[in-house]
Amino acid sequence: MMSSIKQWDIFCKIVDNFGDIGVCWRLAKQLHTEYQLDICLWIDDLRVAQQLIPNLNPELRSQHVDGIHIQHWQTHIPFKQAAEVVIEAFGCELPSNYLALMHAETTWINLEYLSAEAWVADFHGRHSKHGALTRHFFFPGFSAASGGLLREHNIVTHNQILAKDIERQAFFQHLHIAPATDDALKVSLFCYPNAPVHPLLHAMAKGSQPIQCFVPSTGILPKIAALFDEITLNVGDQRTDKNLTLTILPFLSQTDYDRLLASCDINFVRGEDSWIRAIWSGKPFIWQPYWQTENTHIKKLEAFLALLDPHADSLTLQANQALHWSWSNNALKPETWRKYLQYLNALQQLYARQSAELATLPDLASNLVSFIEKLRTNKI
Repeated sequence: MMSSIKQWDIFCKIVDNFGDIGVCWRLAKQLHTEYQLDICLWIDDLRVAQQLIPNLNPELRSQHVDGIHIQHWQTHIPFKQAAEVVIEAFGCELPSNYLALMHAETTWINLEYLSAEAWVADFHGRHSKHGALTRHFFFPGFSAASGGLLREHNIVTHNQILAKDIERQAFFQHLHIAPATDDALKVSLFCYPNAPVHPLLHAMAKGSQPIQCFVPSTGILPKIAALFDEITLNVGDQRTDKNLTLTILPFLSQTDYDRLLASCDINFVRGEDSWIRAIWSGKPFIWQPYWQTENTHIKKLEAFLALLDPHADSLTLQANQALHWSWSNNALKPETWRKYLQYLNALQQLYARQSAELATLPDLASNLVSFIEKLRTNKI
């Protein structure tokens, strides 16, 4: 469905990680590319955003990158008018002077965080009144009753191409990386600092299979450096411990990160954006949800794991659940990692099947466009 509403504003506040801007930037690009929409993306921290958008100039208040109009969202910035559609990403709270420009015909969407929990379908599409304005709540999710998952229309087939040996080799050459050995298991590691990184890397080193672990440059590097009795590690550094070869990558653009996920055999991911991209890679992955009080993050993790094919081999599911649970509870033991690897072939089939099945559902961008068109034509 093509949208008749061409002017969209997306507001993104970067809190403490890259998930917010990662999701907003992918959504903005897809809406522009696949639906020919005029998107203005308001970002409060351009320097952080530049790490995901390399062509972004953080010194400019207004600029165009890849067809998207990017504006620096600053306190007390004067707004001239509100767009026809306004996306408030993750409850970031629209500026009061922008709200004052909105009217009853403005379509106001609060894009919520992704969750696999059952309540998502019940709350998706609900609204609340704010004077003459109506705020609609749009929940991404894993069922047809939710807002769907962020997915470009060609991503699954594109990743299948990237996973081919010749493409993998080209990607590692692009990063100036030489494979440790041809038979080494390739693992990407992107996690929060509270993850049990040392037990994982120790288990990899002491295992029977050669492993090449790729770590994009983030705040966990000092923790990894300590494992090698060093103060810090830098981009391009490579360290070896028994059967483990560890390589430090630069912080990758979204395009290169997608290529990394498709090139690896196992991916450790976190938050929302890398979680979704790991799904579309079709490879086994370990997801670390963002830590929340009262173990809310564990409930989210359990809800997602429950989506995996219940008819799959029970031992395979148990090995997968055990590694996920221990990774997010900082309780990883070497035997948990070894058991996971024993079932890797079955897990590869399981995750490839899940990726293909989820790709049959309408994606978030198309659901969003359809939802807004129905609102504007009074069909909801």
